[in-house]
Amino acid sequence: MDVFEAVQERRSIRVYQDTPVPREKLEKILEAARLAPSARNIEPWHFIAVTDNEKRKILSKGRFAKFLAEAPVVIVACGDKEASPDWYAIDVALAVENMVLTATSEGLSTCCVGSFEEKEVKETVKVPDNFEVLLLLAVGYAGEKLDLSSKLLHLMRSRKTLSEVASEETFGQHLVPQKVTEP
Repeated sequence: MDVFEAVQERRSIRVYQDTPVPREKLEKILEAARLAPSARNIEPWHFIAVTDNEKRKILSKGRFAKFLAEAPVVIVACGDKEASPDWYAIDVALAVENMVLTATSEGLSTCCVGSFEEKEVKETVKVPDNFEVLLLLAVGYAGEKLDLSSKLLHLMRSRKTLSEVASEETFGQHLVPQKVTEP
């Protein structure tokens, strides 16, 4: 699968099989994060792969995070706000996208979660004070159960067209695609 195919295939999945993620796939996903670009090459990130059932239950306490208890891996994505105060969040976001696309190319599903109590997450996985928890990433094999909420959301909110989100030369001068790349 090439990168653009992974971009097209990727979906936010909230129902997971209880099948463990093979160690080599998890390491490849984390390696993809390590290889991400960062401002001044500071690499102000740290990722904690959580597979322990009790810890995942604690991480799933957020209002929209209940499914994290069922995902075989939850990656806690942290940024060092002292090492790169202006860019840590963007750098971590770039690294997380590398993880998401790599997971997709490996036949795994993901979902980024921002619904969590940072203090509780930091206590659970022992994150130092100079790091901020930016998001939790569920990783695993998509479940067979029907995920009605995401199906309904996808039907109600279709993707915007390229000309709605991109301009040429100035804002509002809509880019008119020469070739359709949407599935």
